[in-house]
Amino acid sequence: MSFPLLTVTAAVPAVGAILTAAVPAARRTAAKWLALLVSLATLVLAAVVFVRFDPGGERYQLTESHSWIKDFGVRYELGVDGIGVALIALTALLIPFIVLAGWHDADQEASSKRWRPTQGFFALILMVEAMVILSFEATDVFLFYVLFEAMLIPMYFLIGGFGDRAHAGSDENAAAQRSYAAVKFLLYNLVGGLIMLAAVIGLYVVAGNFSLTEIAEARANGTLDMATNTERLLFLGFFFAFAVKAPLWPLHTWLPNAMGEATAPVAVLITAVVDKVGTFAMLRFCLGLFPEASQWATPAIIVLALISIVYGALVAVGQRDIKRLVAYASISHFGFIILGIFAMTSQGQSGATLYMVNHGISTAALMLVAGFLISRRGSRLIADYGGVQKVAPVLAGTFLIGGLATLSLPGLAPFVSEFLVLVGTYARYPVAGVIATTGIVLAALYTLVLYQRTMTGPVKEEVRSLPDLRARELAVAVPLIAVLIFLGVFPKPLTDVVNPAVRHTMSDVQQTDPQPAIQTVEAAK
Repeated sequence: MSFPLLTVTAAVPAVGAILTAAVPAARRTAAKWLALLVSLATLVLAAVVFVRFDPGGERYQLTESHSWIKDFGVRYELGVDGIGVALIALTALLIPFIVLAGWHDADQEASSKRWRPTQGFFALILMVEAMVILSFEATDVFLFYVLFEAMLIPMYFLIGGFGDRAHAGSDENAAAQRSYAAVKFLLYNLVGGLIMLAAVIGLYVVAGNFSLTEIAEARANGTLDMATNTERLLFLGFFFAFAVKAPLWPLHTWLPNAMGEATAPVAVLITAVVDKVGTFAMLRFCLGLFPEASQWATPAIIVLALISIVYGALVAVGQRDIKRLVAYASISHFGFIILGIFAMTSQGQSGATLYMVNHGISTAALMLVAGFLISRRGSRLIADYGGVQKVAPVLAGTFLIGGLATLSLPGLAPFVSEFLVLVGTYARYPVAGVIATTGIVLAALYTLVLYQRTMTGPVKEEVRSLPDLRARELAVAVPLIAVLIFLGVFPKPLTDVVNPAVRHTMSDVQQTDPQPAIQTVEAAK
């Protein structure tokens, strides 16, 4: 039997989480280093997966399949396509930076009598990493569902148990706000998951198994004939859960609370890692399992995506809280991703996949540097800053680059993905493409206003003594910025892996790219 590389890639952080949690209470520093080493080992394994994946080969590669619950046809079945490989690489890349950025985030709790809070903090992060990676690998629908729901538990404790210390008001009020955000996160996603469970059961009744590859083969061979109304109901059950996770308007309201009350590294874990499971699943399961229903629902989903783009950006403009601004900006960006997926063009879906990766890196760069700033001043309010670039120029410079990536400045990675999404959307839905461009204008507004109000102008008395980035913080910010520049100038390593997977998805929904109008005119001549 071949080496189970996919299983090992997910098992390393899972085992690392258990070992980190077991470190003695007095050895907090050892727990931190163990978590960092485990995350780096996972990154090496993810790099091996990326290198071993052959873009010109089979759709699903490095496959594993073992019987799990035999009576119900549930299998432990893994395989990766180009989209899954790209998102595994993103997850493994970000976790070491999340660990480094959160190096001291649980130290305050460690002074209390609570049991191993530092060890628990880093163990929970590693457990989330293991579940997310395995969800990108799962080709059994039931296995994916279990992971989709299970990752909510460690995230709940990370939000509610290790909240942001820069909170206005009393400690009791801060604890209440964290608890509210954590419960809201859990309830929203559990409701979505329960609806998805009903759809998963319905799929089994119709198809007789949970295997994504077997269901696809049955469709291709004509042995699976799913009634139109049944397919549409099952699609809606899956899509609702993924839209909550994504998050898509109007199911988005849990995200600003969760990101605002969580520490900056956990906020990055939410929006740059966990939420990508929702958009990934739209491509793999909604389009792969329910092609006719996907086309039927496309007009409504495009409208919702456009509302997310414009609404998220408009609300971000009016935010007074730095972290909530980034949260609403992410809602706008997820609108772009979903728009690209359901534009049903190869450019749109390639752009959406690249957007998942690039948004993860750019949001990590901006939010983690913002977290360093907030930890120094002890406030998340924009109005409490001013003139930071004069006392901490490196911090201000990295913050600016992260912000420019967020507004998709040419030369930085998100520009490529946003451009492809807009081109792909305009090719099939010109009006939607034009409306979506307003998100670019608004992104420039909220990003530059944020920078102006926090970093420029007279130096406020409270920020005069702020130190610049330290070595550990530079080790977080500089590599992320380097990746943003590299992928902005040379995205080919990603596009080569993603494009063949997108062609398979387009084939699933039986769509081809519309011909440019100019070719029609020339043909008429």
